[in-house]
Amino acid sequence: MLVYFSLFCSGLLAATLFPASSEVLLLALLQQGYSPLWLFVAATAGNTLGSCINWYLGRKLLLFQHKRWFPFSAAAMGRAQLQFQRFGSWSLLFAWLPVVGDPLTLIAGMLKVRFSLFLLLVLLGKAGRYAVLIGFANALLA
Repeated sequence: MLVYFSLFCSGLLAATLFPASSEVLLLALLQQGYSPLWLFVAATAGNTLGSCINWYLGRKLLLFQHKRWFPFSAAAMGRAQLQFQRFGSWSLLFAWLPVVGDPLTLIAGMLKVRFSLFLLLVLLGKAGRYAVLIGFANALLA
């Protein structure tokens, strides 16, 4: 049980703005024979929750947009909004991508994307990524 919780935490941390990766731990645990289903559930849940934390932080960050120390200018916010609108909420299906995925979830919160839509799209994208990763790993290990 602790193994799955560790993967959950690894996935959560990997989805925040901190540089981390859950894939290495997931693959190591698969190789050790742990349940692919429970590894999938733990990794997906943790990674999705991490993205939800980013969304929430993005929403709360807006409360400080008029402060001098606010990290984004009005122009940068405008550009982010235009880019997000250009690709739409569907871009959240790619929140699992390295480098761009984590900031994307923060921006979604700042741009007030409806949480239910955010959660659905991010969950689908992250679940798909882990399903493919586990599928490939199981094929290679067989």
